[in-house]
Amino acid sequence: MRTLYLRNVPDDVIDRLERLARAGGMSVNAAAIRELDAATRRADNAALVATLPDLNVAPEDIVANVDADRR
Repeated sequence: MRTLYLRNVPDDVIDRLERLARAGGMSVNAAAIRELDAATRRADNAALVATLPDLNVAPEDIVANVDADRR
């Protein structure tokens, strides 16, 4: 594994990472890695979506069906 050093991390970001770490019973380093892992998984989303078939369903129809089911 490689090492990543981050500079100029805002205090409020560190504070939130510390809270996440405490809540998860882990180190700040482990919490940061977990969050970076989750965030970077989005990098492949556009390619994945591009492989999905076009079912020719209008977005308005989807919204109308969701609204109807919620009623």
